[in-house]
Amino acid sequence: MRNTASLIRDLDFEYAARELEPVAACNLCGSNEHVLLTNRDRYGYPATMRMCVRCGLGFLSPRLTRSEYAVFYECVYRPLISAYRGRRIDAETLQQGQRAYARKLLRFLSRTLSAQPASVLDVGGSTGVVASALCAAFEAEGTVLDPSPEELAVAASAGLETMPGFVEDFDPGPRRWDLVLFCQTIDHVLDVAASLAVLRRSVAEGGRVWVDVDDLMTVVARTGSLVEAVHVDHPYYLTRDTARAFFSQAGFEVAAERRKRAGFLLVPGEPREPDWEGLHALAETRLATFRTLGSTAPDPRT
Repeated sequence: MRNTASLIRDLDFEYAARELEPVAACNLCGSNEHVLLTNRDRYGYPATMRMCVRCGLGFLSPRLTRSEYAVFYECVYRPLISAYRGRRIDAETLQQGQRAYARKLLRFLSRTLSAQPASVLDVGGSTGVVASALCAAFEAEGTVLDPSPEELAVAASAGLETMPGFVEDFDPGPRRWDLVLFCQTIDHVLDVAASLAVLRRSVAEGGRVWVDVDDLMTVVARTGSLVEAVHVDHPYYLTRDTARAFFSQAGFEVAAERRKRAGFLLVPGEPREPDWEGLHALAETRLATFRTLGSTAPDPRT
């Protein structure tokens, strides 16, 4: 069987040769002071990950431009994940994992939702498996927003309303949904603050929003490597603390939290300033941890 290195090389994706853009200001606190933590990701690409000194938000800089990310997700992303995982991952095979995810989410929401939603919007909803499962359980109408025509076609065939596009560009107009889902998506967007603002405008009064985060510290603890936590398809690296700070700024309050994987059920409220001093103290602690841990890891392409 061919190894991961040769499979990744065969994709012929030269990250450094693509159009990249710098990220000067932190998307959470606006600070321009950040520290370089690693200049390589888990695939072996020269992706530079930094952390904001003021609040602890991690992010890629430079990163692919928006147009480059569009090409990446259309042509490279699924083959790259397939090469890294050693198995085929596409719109068809994704559905098995999404069904398992939907079952766990449904159990959590059934315990924590104060009322059964009549409408569900799944932002970045892929093939619509999660939305379909929740709509069936709650007897709700479902809508999926996603940039992939291939995956939206699968969602439409399941009877869901589909909307093509990226969350940052989405304008709900007068429409509102009782339950808005942002499943395994927030780490992939180019503007976390703008994305959460869209979710805030999309949720009905008294509705709920579900967001989960690929917590940076959890991944580092599990893998023992910062490099293994970094990959070009994640422009941002949140923790429970930075996620909660983003929610406060966007006008959300946390109604319930799933601890095993950093997931949050949010209630619309008023925007509030985060505890910047507390975030700064945590950032200093984490930076010290990363300096001790180091960022070395074998290059999978060699």
